[in-house]
Amino acid sequence: MHTSKTKKILIVCPFPQGEAAGQRLKYEQFINHWEENGYEVEISSFMDSRMWKVVYTKRNFLQKFLGTMRGYIRRIKDIFRIKRFDVIYVFMWVTPFGTSLFERIFRSISTNLIYDIEDNVTMTQSSSLNSLIKVFKGSGKIKFLIKESDHVITSSPFLNSDCLELNKKQSATFISDAMDIKRYIPINSYKNNKTIVIGWTGTFSSVMYLDLLRDVFLELNNRIKFKLRVIGNFEYDLPGIDLEVIQWKKSSEIEDLQGIDIGIYPLTQDKWVLGKSGLKALQYMALGLPTVATNVGTNPSIITHMKNGWLVKTDNEWIDALENLINNPDLRAKMGKEARKKILENYSIEVTRDKYLSILNGLTLK
Repeated sequence: MHTSKTKKILIVCPFPQGEAAGQRLKYEQFINHWEENGYEVEISSFMDSRMWKVVYTKRNFLQKFLGTMRGYIRRIKDIFRIKRFDVIYVFMWVTPFGTSLFERIFRSISTNLIYDIEDNVTMTQSSSLNSLIKVFKGSGKIKFLIKESDHVITSSPFLNSDCLELNKKQSATFISDAMDIKRYIPINSYKNNKTIVIGWTGTFSSVMYLDLLRDVFLELNNRIKFKLRVIGNFEYDLPGIDLEVIQWKKSSEIEDLQGIDIGIYPLTQDKWVLGKSGLKALQYMALGLPTVATNVGTNPSIITHMKNGWLVKTDNEWIDALENLINNPDLRAKMGKEARKKILENYSIEVTRDKYLSILNGLTLK
């Protein structure tokens, strides 16, 4: 039993608990650990389950409008209870639209405010996101939260450097996505007794990265037989390729990933991707899968080339890596086992959880 007053945390986030990967594989995994260490946690998501079901669909404008209105009502109610909490933990933004008014109100009332930022949202991505998501970024919200928060949690070392410069208190910590090694269980046999499956997982907002490899897949298909498995929340077509498209479901996420033999993580060579956490690579590696990834951003700090994965830049390098891995089950086994070892030692929940707790304690135990 804790003799001192229980500290209270209000998590202010965009999505319902347990739905979005950016939340599930970051702070949501550690809420139980916070509670075990004397914190009382409440969650206030902008979107409710009804809004979540339609937000990434086409049309359904009325449902989206009503869901947005419910979200703003929820935030207005939150304002009147901020003082009851020792820490306000904001993930991404307080409200999606317009100015930083709500962020400024929350900051002014909060005793301690932690800002958890995903990807390089300090700059605008130039292409893939639809107009709704672009508006969701809001104008000035991100930079205000980075500057004024008591502590910023970032998704990459590059983004962390930027936040350290922007934050008034020069208080920012890079914490990688963490893998639940009790759920991510390797089952791959590393054999060539069936068609080898190259796999990619992501959302419609990142499909442009998968599209980078369309010519690679077509040329690879001229050389060797393989299947491409795409796990996402969209339809995908690539004529001439043995393609399997699986609609992402939380209940089958691990099983669908376990059916992959080689994971791929293509990215562009630009500043935007410097904020990416390398989540896809971490998921593949946690399952003991060899990963081929663009040699950019956080990837080289996760993947040691030719030891626990394969780093590439050009189309020819992509083709060479995939062809070699398809042909060589022993190489897949070697890299896959080293990849799993890297996750166990550096990216597991057990390794990561104390980083969050240290930040919370540092603010509340002053």
